[in-house]
Amino acid sequence: MSPILNDIPVVFLMGPTASGKTATACRLVDCFDCEIVSVDSALVYRGLDIGTAKPTPELQDRYPHHLLDLCDPKESYSVAQFRADAQRVIAKIQSRGRIPLLVGGTGLYFHVLEHGIAALPAGDTDVRQLLCEELAKTGLSSMHARLATLDPDSAQRIHPHDQQRTLRALEIFAITGRPMSDVIKEQPAPLLPFSIIKLILTPLDRTALHDRIAVRFRGMLNAGFVNEVSALRDRGDLNLDRPALRAVGYRDVWHYLEGQCHFDEMIERSIIATRQLAKRQFTWFRGVSDALRFDSYDVKFDSQLDMALKQHLKVESLNQIREG
Repeated sequence: MSPILNDIPVVFLMGPTASGKTATACRLVDCFDCEIVSVDSALVYRGLDIGTAKPTPELQDRYPHHLLDLCDPKESYSVAQFRADAQRVIAKIQSRGRIPLLVGGTGLYFHVLEHGIAALPAGDTDVRQLLCEELAKTGLSSMHARLATLDPDSAQRIHPHDQQRTLRALEIFAITGRPMSDVIKEQPAPLLPFSIIKLILTPLDRTALHDRIAVRFRGMLNAGFVNEVSALRDRGDLNLDRPALRAVGYRDVWHYLEGQCHFDEMIERSIIATRQLAKRQFTWFRGVSDALRFDSYDVKFDSQLDMALKQHLKVESLNQIREG
């Protein structure tokens, strides 16, 4: 057990897409003395606003968010960068006597913040060359399917279109003879200077979740999502291999703009891709230990969450933190 050097806890608010995380976070800011820290691998990119459901400027004016719009879409943003940025922001928030409220659906970011970054073996040029040759012959889908056989846990957490992470996981298996997920599990946990309260939103009504996903995507289209992707495409310095454009929906709209699919087909593909993202997020968060789980679609959700936080923060009322 690591020593706790700061008596102000950090709250993790996790959950799949369309589970209500942003609305819940804003409500908690109204009740507690919190500051929101985004934990989302897509929201770090400038210009990816509508398709990522990034909080609007008006909402950010009322509820400021840390770690949004950190880099240009042509740049990469690593897990290590997130961990360093999050640690810095957490320390500043705590120095002001406030509670860091980390909100998002990128499970890997939450994991590395709590558990650190695994010391994985260095890349092997010969192994990587063989994997790249196999990729050219069989395609990424075949490579990801092979990963699912060798390392099911990693395959569940790596998107089938994520070539870089798929090849890296296969490379680690080739070098060590062991699944990357097993190597990571054996890493010692870092010493954290704060305690963590983990809250996971898990809507039980999957039909309602799927309906929300569909309604939200159509709302994005009405808000100008196609124009947003068109502007990114017209820049001329971006392509679908960039990590930023792996965000769900962007690839499908890009293909629509290039005439590779019809408008209705693009909508269907994007909604299906978002459902698949939610499924992967459910799988990831199911493996998180020591978490409080809530059905965020339940009519009693707000009161249940408030009661749990009051107990874990050891306050008599929601206003007590503010008055202290």
